[in-house]
Amino acid sequence: MEVVRIRPRGYCHGVVEAIRLAKQVGGERRGQPVTMLGYLVHNEHVTRELEEAGVRLVPETDRMKGLDQVAGGTVIFTAHGISPQVVEAARARGLDLVDATCSDVTRTHDLVRELTGRGVHVVYIGKRGHPEPDGVMGIAPEMTTLVESADEVDALDFPAGMPLAVTCQTTLSMWDTQAIIDRLVERFPQIEVHNEICRATQERQEAAVLAAHDVDCVVVVGSRRSSNSRRLVQVVEEMAHKPAHLVDTADELRPDWFRGMRRVGVTAGASTPTQLTRQVIAALEAMPEAVEEGAPAS
Repeated sequence: MEVVRIRPRGYCHGVVEAIRLAKQVGGERRGQPVTMLGYLVHNEHVTRELEEAGVRLVPETDRMKGLDQVAGGTVIFTAHGISPQVVEAARARGLDLVDATCSDVTRTHDLVRELTGRGVHVVYIGKRGHPEPDGVMGIAPEMTTLVESADEVDALDFPAGMPLAVTCQTTLSMWDTQAIIDRLVERFPQIEVHNEICRATQERQEAAVLAAHDVDCVVVVGSRRSSNSRRLVQVVEEMAHKPAHLVDTADELRPDWFRGMRRVGVTAGASTPTQLTRQVIAALEAMPEAVEEGAPAS
């Protein structure tokens, strides 16, 4: 079975910088409390590395509640961004703040701040419960509306003449996001469009779909917590109409997935450590030729 290494894949610049910053802080303040407020990036292997570097995790999804578990010292805000309310609450507790927000997410925060500051109501496309939308929505809650699907757009009702803009979570499927934007433009022709899918996400999705046309299936290496990893599976299945499998490690590979297949593509989410992807590739290349049509699963 031929393994096709899809490029680009794996770590993006925001993840690299967030991990570097967190490890640096953990090393410099060894012996002092250093806490991640939520998962720095959505990958359990990275979380374990950071804990070994002296950075403790508070996994509470509600960042404000999570502050109750920070016992002084330094708090690190994750790559997904943080709401102004949580920042102010952390300062009021006398914590030292380290902001590891991805620069692409920061750009979206700045955009929403600028739009709402001049009276524009923002329709934000994102996934409820994900930390990135939570951070963005906290900038101006009364001037921001979250939607997850094109169907939700049909339920929106704004006063005539209200200035509107749309932007989005950086890690979504670029195709799904465009479909929602198209519906918004159809309903509100005057709306300002700001598609904020980050370049790293776009490039990985485009590469996965392009490669999927020339392979029998695609393996995505990444955590199930990772929005961008799950989107890679989605776009391969929906845009290339090929099977795709999300695995956290090589141990999760199932030989029966590849029965009768000759070419398998491998990509990885933007928060996936390189060594995990290498192990998956090696495991696929080592699979016996007995994984043929009709062969028994191991």
